[in-house]
Amino acid sequence: MSLDRTTSLASLIVLATGVAWGFYWLSVRALDANGLAGAWGTVAMTLAACLLIVPFARFGRSAPSAPLSSYAFVALGGAAFALYSIGFVQGRVAMIILLWFFSPVWSTLIGRFIMGWAISALRIAAIVTGLMGLAILMGADGTPLPENAGEVMSLLGGFLWSISTTGIRVKPPLAPAMAALVFALGATATALALALLFAPPPLPEIAHPVTTALIAIAAGGFWWGLTLAALMWAAVRLDPARVSILLMSEVLVGTLSAALLAGEQMTALELLGGGLILAAGVLEIWPTQRAAPRKQL
Repeated sequence: MSLDRTTSLASLIVLATGVAWGFYWLSVRALDANGLAGAWGTVAMTLAACLLIVPFARFGRSAPSAPLSSYAFVALGGAAFALYSIGFVQGRVAMIILLWFFSPVWSTLIGRFIMGWAISALRIAAIVTGLMGLAILMGADGTPLPENAGEVMSLLGGFLWSISTTGIRVKPPLAPAMAALVFALGATATALALALLFAPPPLPEIAHPVTTALIAIAAGGFWWGLTLAALMWAAVRLDPARVSILLMSEVLVGTLSAALLAGEQMTALELLGGGLILAAGVLEIWPTQRAAPRKQL
């Protein structure tokens, strides 16, 4: 396949991944409505993904030898996504997604103060813009703090995701199937820990066990398996800035789908704050020539 065709295919995959994750919240809430409350729905989906991915990771093409830290950073990414997933149960969809997309600001701060990477004027503008957006978004209801556990989880998840992506960037990569498995395992462990902490057994009675199982298997296989493995294949073939911009399709699709399917509306101030957060993300990735030193974490 030619370079141009590979780039086009990879771009289409990243865009489709963002669109697909804009509908992810539907599976989380469907499982919650059927009895897998709180984090248990995420446990079911990620565990199903692990079981479905194992054959591909075991018998797929082997990756070059990677240190344990490579696995750890990928697993941390799974933990971050688990927090993001659980957040949809207790928070509004658009708020959860927008708070997650504050992560470029975290990435900039980590890159500057932990990794020692140079910071440009645009990145300083990204930090200021993102913080302004976060303050407006959080203060739209009168208090500049997260209003529920879902929003706290999304903010924390975005922070952990920034650490994960920084580590993944400087460490040797894993093969896509193995990376997807490690990612799903990290998510399963995190979701299970939170489920046992906040909603220990016995579980509430599941209304429709067969339907619930099918939703968990389908959602786990599609979102946590297929789309993430495809994203990992595509992301290494594209400029990071293009990947980040294309993934922002998730914000538009998630916000619109929540408004149309769940009746969730955002106020003018919330839209302004969310817009500033997205603008910060664009500013953070705009210069594509940054050559980051391979400092070890």
